[in-house]
Amino acid sequence: MCFRKMRLLKACCISCFVTVITLTLLQRSSRTSQELQNISQRSRFTEDQLASTFLNYFTPKGNFWSLQKSEIAATETLMVTEAQKKTKQWDVNSVNCTPNNNFTHIEWFKGLESNFKQFLQYRHCKYFPMILNHPEKCSGDIYLLLVVKSIITQYDRRDAIRKTWGNETVMDGKQVKILFLLGTSSNENEKFHHQRLLEYEDIIYGDILQWNFVDTFFNLTLKEINFLKWFSTYCENVEYIFKGDDDVFVSTENILEFLSIPKITNLFVGDVLYMAKPIRKKENKYYIPEALYNKTYYPPYAGGGGFLMAGSLARRLYKVSENLELYPIDDVFLGMCLEVLSINPINHQGFKTFGIVKNKKSKMNKEPCFYKSIMVVHKLLPAELLEMWKAVHSKISCSRKIKISIGSPQSSYKF
Repeated sequence: MCFRKMRLLKACCISCFVTVITLTLLQRSSRTSQELQNISQRSRFTEDQLASTFLNYFTPKGNFWSLQKSEIAATETLMVTEAQKKTKQWDVNSVNCTPNNNFTHIEWFKGLESNFKQFLQYRHCKYFPMILNHPEKCSGDIYLLLVVKSIITQYDRRDAIRKTWGNETVMDGKQVKILFLLGTSSNENEKFHHQRLLEYEDIIYGDILQWNFVDTFFNLTLKEINFLKWFSTYCENVEYIFKGDDDVFVSTENILEFLSIPKITNLFVGDVLYMAKPIRKKENKYYIPEALYNKTYYPPYAGGGGFLMAGSLARRLYKVSENLELYPIDDVFLGMCLEVLSINPINHQGFKTFGIVKNKKSKMNKEPCFYKSIMVVHKLLPAELLEMWKAVHSKISCSRKIKISIGSPQSSYKF
């Protein structure tokens, strides 16, 4: 009995032990599964975190790109600003010109014609804002800059020049460029339409400099000094300037041949007038009252129809012109500037600002062989210029050619 009880107790103990072991294993199994699940979840979290961290390392945070763009834009703006500081610009942006009435009560002033009164009252107004500007015309090395005085309504003359001697080109490695100088229309009724047409012309050709002053005969001097200022501002690398009217025949080839001579310091050459007297006849276009100029003779000056000068001299002329009172005849004014510099303009028979011969009816003025050998002839209307240009560049046979060279100030061509 006792033995049976002992066996039963032992069986119960073993059964309890097995139950405890089973429950323990089951609990461990359950825990392991949960832990594995947690480990798996932690592992996935860690992998995601690592991936996120990796991507975040290479991916800019927040508004990185907008900040970078702002910084780049700011840097570019700074660079442009610095470049603009170094780049010279036309510094006249408004018309601030009031009449000088200090001498209007003086007797000699009261006796002047109205155009001279106006000239004297506004004589101190020298520089004006630009309406059309092309500083890029002086970019690079320019050997010869052709500069032509014109007015808005004379498009046909500008067109003829562009088709003939004003065609921009490179000759023997020497770059030739052209510019037309203009003010505004003097016709108040058509001023708006003239301006729009000129702006359209400039869009096509890009060769017009225009200032905000009215184109009149007395304002030709304004055109002169504003161009000298413009040239001194933008044109550091221009060797020579040809400056003339829009009704001249020019042989660019002959000018370049002439410039192949040994370099002359302060070159200023053209059809020079010596000991020219001021004209006192009121009916004459060039009339000058003694109240404005009381000397017997003008200083030597080149006829404004066309002359040639060194770029370095043009810069010196600009500096001198700033301190001289304006004079209503532009070519005489330049002669006055040269006189201040103690420079004598050189006379050359290749510049014919009064025609081949002064007799306008002479057949010599229509002879292509003469044009073939000279540099400048004044004056030809557009149809005449086109016709002469075609004739000169045709296969004509000329027995003699004038030598294009330079000698003494009074030198002339030899046949």
